[in-house]
Amino acid sequence: MIGRLSGVVVEKDLRGLTVDVGGVGYSVLMPLGDLGKCGSLGDKVTLRIHTHVREDAIQLFGFLGDDGRAAFNTLLTVNGVGPKLALGILSGIEPADLALAVHVKDLTRLTSIPGIGKKTAERLCLELAGKLGPVTSSTTPGQAPHSVLLADLNSALVNLGYKGPQVDKVTRSLDATARGGATMETLIRDALKQLAAGGEQT
Repeated sequence: MIGRLSGVVVEKDLRGLTVDVGGVGYSVLMPLGDLGKCGSLGDKVTLRIHTHVREDAIQLFGFLGDDGRAAFNTLLTVNGVGPKLALGILSGIEPADLALAVHVKDLTRLTSIPGIGKKTAERLCLELAGKLGPVTSSTTPGQAPHSVLLADLNSALVNLGYKGPQVDKVTRSLDATARGGATMETLIRDALKQLAAGGEQT
């Protein structure tokens, strides 16, 4: 099983990366938040990998940190949650925020994630209780100042291949959302919706 990859980014789209390791290209699916932080083509990257083996395919899921991979593996223990849904969940909420939402049974936060209905959110709270690591009072969503979030959002979108002026316009439009305490994953998702509706990648 592959547990870690270090190589050069040779392909990148909204689903993940292709990482060249010694002349072999590995296709890796990733959460949006981590994907946006992986730099541009030609950059070096080190990913924590979960290898998922099916009868007809082997899929690699990549994360920048151990917390992301650990949250992914824990999500897979929930009845009805497969790799695709687990990846979608982590594209909509950071691991620390997921732990907090489960801990306080924040169904509103969980059902705001695409693909998560009330029943699934309730199941997550029930089956993940105490399994996502310690939660403290300092673990709160959107801790970074909104200006930092917007700067990170701008950089992530450019790294995903969108044009500078187009990205600047979308970033400015999400200022109020960032001030309201949105997470980076929420900002990226909202930005991608706007870009899909009104622009093209380079």
